Amino acid sequence: MATDVYKMGASLDSSNAPEIQKAILAVLDQEKSIILDMSNCTYVSSAGLRVMLYSYKIAAAKGNKVYLVGVSDEIRDVMSMTGFEKFFDFFNSVDEVK
Repeated sequence: MATDVYKMGASLDSSNAPEIQKAILAVLDQEKSIILDMSNCTYVSSAGLRVMLYSYKIAAAKGNKVYLVGVSDEIRDVMSMTGFEKFFDFFNSVDEVK
């Protein structure tokens, strides 16, 4: 499986969402799946959730996936409450995905 890893910072919010979306789309445009390593990420805003959902839609349209690694319990709870959890596969480590 052709995948690239994108290591997230401490947050995914309106201050960095456009930059992160651009980086993710650059990978997805290469017809690859992407692993979002969120082990350092402690906060995701609604802007961040939008980036994640848009990334999922683009990947799915091309037959690829967005894998989430190291998602904190707090972020996972938000994703569960908003229904976003069903769009992603969750893993504890990058090695688990590969």
